[in-house]
Amino acid sequence: MPDIVLATLNARYAHASLGLRCLRANLGTLRERSLIREFIIGQKTEDIAEKILADAPQVLGLGVYIWNVVETTRLVLLLKTLRPDLVIVLGGPEVSYETQEQRIAAAADYVVTGWGEVSFAALVAQLLAGERPEPRIIAGVQPPLPALTQPYAEYTDEDVARRYLYVEASRGCPFKCEFCLSALDKTAWPFPLQPFLDDLERLYARGARQFKFVDRTFNLKVDTSLAILDFFLAKLRAAPDDPVFVHFELIPDHLPERLKTAIQQFPAGTLQFEIGIQTFDPTVQTRISRRQDNERAATNLRWLREHCTAHLHVDLIAGLPGEDMDTFARGFDTLVALAPHEIQFGILKRLRGAPIARHTADFGLQFNPEPPYNILATNVIDFATMQRLARFSRYWDLVANSGRYPRTLPRLLGERPFAHFLAFSDWLYARTGQTHALAQERLVQAVYDFLVSERGLAATEVGDDLAADYHAAGGRSRLPFEAADAALPAPRARKSGGATPTRQARHLQQG
Repeated sequence: MPDIVLATLNARYAHASLGLRCLRANLGTLRERSLIREFIIGQKTEDIAEKILADAPQVLGLGVYIWNVVETTRLVLLLKTLRPDLVIVLGGPEVSYETQEQRIAAAADYVVTGWGEVSFAALVAQLLAGERPEPRIIAGVQPPLPALTQPYAEYTDEDVARRYLYVEASRGCPFKCEFCLSALDKTAWPFPLQPFLDDLERLYARGARQFKFVDRTFNLKVDTSLAILDFFLAKLRAAPDDPVFVHFELIPDHLPERLKTAIQQFPAGTLQFEIGIQTFDPTVQTRISRRQDNERAATNLRWLREHCTAHLHVDLIAGLPGEDMDTFARGFDTLVALAPHEIQFGILKRLRGAPIARHTADFGLQFNPEPPYNILATNVIDFATMQRLARFSRYWDLVANSGRYPRTLPRLLGERPFAHFLAFSDWLYARTGQTHALAQERLVQAVYDFLVSERGLAATEVGDDLAADYHAAGGRSRLPFEAADAALPAPRARKSGGATPTRQARHLQQG
């Protein structure tokens, strides 16, 4: 039986926790007395507790995040009821700030805030030696990155074969965007490059083909970026029939020519960029300490869309202090015109510790007191309107981001994308009362009815485009607006074992 269990509740099975693996890799001689247990939000708390208690650990380390804090709190309370002697140590961003105010922190024995590798290992060594050190809340020591043991050997063969592998070439962020916890970092610290490339080589040799970089600023240091891109390009050239899929987060207004040259060499379906625009409003950008050259960012997005095959996932945030519906709509329409494959329409959240809270009084920010702490209203967007925006976000993901409607989406958006899609969103919610559990056939019919009955578009043209979209995405039913003798498509071949995720592959088919 292990003395130490490291556990967390992931959002999905496919997400392997990098944090737990960092902790285990740095336990030193105690590593062999530990194991990792990962669960998924939505699992029954009693079942999770049963599995943990079956391991009979002396110490349980739990990773706590905004998406799992509610369920993890229930788990801690249940475990303390069943086994009061079990020492529970919490860590993670959700409990690293405002710690004293949290029910979960009061129920646990210890909390390690901030970086955990060194401080968790030291605490566990004391606990297993029979000591109960003070204080209960421990500020994590931040060591030089070369002093850390890298976590990548902790990925199992099952992880390599079936899950996203998270990697980091650097930690921290030099920017101060106030909605983000990274605003509290002093800078970005790089890991030693060659040992990191060696780790990538070992993962690749084990069969890893999907790599998700968690670096906040991948393209900040171009020489490092190029070395990493060259690593993957070499693999693609050596084995073009066994491609990788690599995800990076880019700064939108920093794309030097050397980086462009490397990016252009990646084949379609192998590269994804997550790019944070967040807002195009210069006044709001200044207010939240976000430095961004909007003109250069737009130029770079346009270049990426026109001159490379990378999948572009671009972020906007609604509800920022002082940004009203009109300015957000203009920014949204600007971004739609730049044609990224996906627009992640996010609603502002008050992450514990994030500096955005300083604007609460001046801009009437009202946040949900419960996770995920989403903005409910501001002085320029009332609660009812914010609810409309939240539904817009959900429906946008189902329709636009899904890649299922390449022919129909331009009709739906027209010349005023935000206004037209908001009208569709309002109409769809009034009709269904749902934002989830909408079957694809029902959604297709709803889009048809809206475009024909509400927008007055030609039924034949709308029906032809929607039917083509539906069947191209794998739909095999005959839709109500199709002719009774319309030919149905043959069953599609099963998806190949390539590394490109399904949604990105749909967008790829559109060109």
